[in-house]
Order: sequence, then C-alpha cells, then structure tokens
Amino acid sequence: MLDFIYYPVSAVLWLWHTLFASILGATAGLAWVLAIVLLVMTLRALLFRPFMAQLKFSRALAEMQPKVQEIKRKHAGDREKQALAIQELQKESGVNVLTGFLPLIGQSLVFVGLYHVLRSFQPGHSRNYVFDAAQVQSFLDAKLFGAPLSATLTHAGSSFLTVAAVAIPLMIVAAVATHFTARAAIARQTAPSDGPAASQARLMNVLSQWVFPAAALLFGPFMPVAILLYFVTQNAWTFAQQHLVARASLAGR
Repeated sequence: MLDFIYYPVSAVLWLWHTLFASILGATAGLAWVLAIVLLVMTLRALLFRPFMAQLKFSRALAEMQPKVQEIKRKHAGDREKQALAIQELQKESGVNVLTGFLPLIGQSLVFVGLYHVLRSFQPGHSRNYVFDAAQVQSFLDAKLFGAPLSATLTHAGSSFLTVAAVAIPLMIVAAVATHFTARAAIARQTAPSDGPAASQARLMNVLSQWVFPAAALLFGPFMPVAILLYFVTQNAWTFAQQHLVARASLAGR
C-alpha cells in the first residue's frame, strides 16, 4: 500500500549500508548504525527547502496577526465573513497553509517508511524490499554496544540489561533533544497574545515541550534500538538546523 515510501527509504538505507559495508565489512554493526544516521541526514537535507518555506510561512503568519485581529473585530460574531476575509488576506500575502505542514508530512512519511522497513527485517525473510537475504541477516546480527539494532526493551529477554544499557540512554537523549528543540522554537516564535489562537499556541507549546518528550520515554521501550537511533539523529539534526538558521537569520539583518 505504501510501497512508494518503503522502496525509496529502503533504497537510501541500502546505498549507505553498501558504502559503509565495503569499508567496514558486510557484518559490521557500525555499518548499519552509520547507514541509519546518514539516511536521516540525507532525507532531512532533501527536506531543507520545505523547512525554509515553513519558516517563511511562520514569519508571514506572524506578520499577518494584526490584520487578522482587525478582521475578527470587524466581523465579530460572523465566522463565515471572518473565514472569507482571512482567506483573502492569506491569498494577498502569498501564504499557503499547506506550506506550513510539508516538513511535518515529509518527516512523518519518512518515519513510517523507516519504521516499517526496519521492522520488516525478520528471521527467515528472503528479502526486505531492496535488501536480499544476506543483508536481512546482517541487520539482524548488527549490534550497537552489544545490543541488537532490531531489539526492543519489551522483547529483550535474557539480553534485557544489555539492551537497556543502550536503549534507555537513547530514549533519554531523544526526549531531552525534543524538549530543547521545542523550547528553542518557542523562544523564537511570535505567538498571538490573546484569543483562541493564543490558547491553541499555548496548548501546542505544552505538547511540544513536555508531552512529546514524555512520549519518547513512554513508547521508547516498544521501539527497536535502530528506531531510537533514528529519533536521536532526527532530533539532533532539527535542533542544529534551527540554531544555524536562526543565527544566519540574525546575521542577515
């Protein structure tokens, strides 16, 4: 059903693993670790332009707020006229609401694709999309500091302590990175001061700063080590990207 996502994601992972396996050896767990990290970096690099478009959208939206508030005062009590006037304002300002969601949609599709591909590495499988049987077994044998990349805390069995020693730090790093990424983004945003939009902004701030990081800890035990590695890389990239773009923006003023 979602093969249009699974095949490209597995192909990029295959390319990076093939490269690192040629250097480190086909059975090297580090080759898989680096392949996952570089997969995230590759896909995030491809999403950089949509990210910049989202940033531009956010700024345009913030600049529109005074006019939006004026429209709401002018058409108080008439939601239909408010909606039409705001749509017209967005059109005049060149604001496309879809632009604000493109990076999120892209990242969500990548996560779904990677999660499915990594979960599809199963014993006895002759293929996993572009991976052959030998590569499937190679992934199943791959370890990070002794913990299998395919292992989860909930199904670690006798290897629980070994898996926990790797998975728990990854979960904590992912949660902390998510929190500080959200915190940095909130510090730079221009949120509406009152009205329903302000309430929604406050709710999203709470969710992004506290609920989402907590979710990383709550659902982390059910995630394979490879997925936790993805989350850490993803959040580290997001944090660094936001910081560098913000610095470049300030320098350009």
